[in-house]
Amino acid sequence: MPYSVLIVDDSHFFQMRLKEIINESPELKVIGIASNGQEAIDMAAKLKPDIISMDYEMPFLDGVSAVKIIMDENPTPIVMFSSMTYEGARITLDALEAGALDFMNKNFAEVSANSAGFKATFHEKLITFAKSANTTAVKSATGLMNAEPIKKAEPIRRAAPVKSTEIPRARTAPPPVFSPVSKLAPSPKPLMSRSASIKGKVRLLAIGSSTGGPVALTDIITNLPGSFPCPIIIIQHMPENFTKAFAERLNRNSELTVKEAETGDRLEQGMVLVAPGGKQMMLERSGKSIKIIDGDDRVNYKPCVDITFASAASVFGGSVLGLVLTGMGADGADGARLLKSKGSTIWSQDKDSCVVYGMPAAVAKQNLTSCELSLKDIAAKLISDV
Repeated sequence: MPYSVLIVDDSHFFQMRLKEIINESPELKVIGIASNGQEAIDMAAKLKPDIISMDYEMPFLDGVSAVKIIMDENPTPIVMFSSMTYEGARITLDALEAGALDFMNKNFAEVSANSAGFKATFHEKLITFAKSANTTAVKSATGLMNAEPIKKAEPIRRAAPVKSTEIPRARTAPPPVFSPVSKLAPSPKPLMSRSASIKGKVRLLAIGSSTGGPVALTDIITNLPGSFPCPIIIIQHMPENFTKAFAERLNRNSELTVKEAETGDRLEQGMVLVAPGGKQMMLERSGKSIKIIDGDDRVNYKPCVDITFASAASVFGGSVLGLVLTGMGADGADGARLLKSKGSTIWSQDKDSCVVYGMPAAVAKQNLTSCELSLKDIAAKLISDV
């Protein structure tokens, strides 16, 4: 039986095109179309769709407000449509904070041209999230496990240094990737000890994530103290403009200093650098600063976790802690293998707390991870072990 989809968009053109595109998949079926946020709330309650496609800018009640109410009253996986502008990024991050799982670029040209790439990505997201709606991570991200409704989008609260509390979660995903490091890293030998102490040995924390990453990263970074002992770099699959808005949001709500990385930025204690969308983040040979370069067109991910992990392995050798979080695909596995071959440590997010158990599964299956952690435990583990 196909998964049921509710379309929410105030444009008649987009309503009809999305309906055609969605119904092309035998695994999906449109059961309703809403033209504004209030209609979306009413139809979500009446039709009980498996997943919702939601525009963010609509009359009467906007998409973010609708997401919050739906998450409170009838929690359902939601994929947002967003413009790729800075303002669009800011609003989309509000929607992810409110409980939406992922977003798509609202590109008139792609939808009009019946782009095969757009259709494949859209179908994959809808099917993945509808299919995963019973998992712990998706329930949490969509509010099914939250006792309180999500509040209006003030900046995410500034979290006190970690206490064991419940944490929100989310999602996002990409395609297969050309790996620039797959032939460079030998397969690691089986780990002799999966709990060797790394206290005082880590000179860099490198975090890779994709679908579900923004919410997971928010939970981790806002729960780390300003005294965290080493610099942090983040490689989150996000388009241009989104990474800047995301870094600014994290900075407002963290004791650490967070910024979108630029060439020349220093790697210092208390600093978190977010790889810019559309580019690749490398480390200077001195290990003291960051270099941002244009991406090779053969690489699907910009930024790419494999590329930055490989650069970190080359510069820092065995002094890196690589952390692979929720995400579709296997980006990060080749880079993690190279880090491991140099003596560095790899941790990964566990299956139950991932929105998409793809990237962490890839490192776990290759025996690269020495520690699989639930999202709610990661910040505390970093504080105690690093």
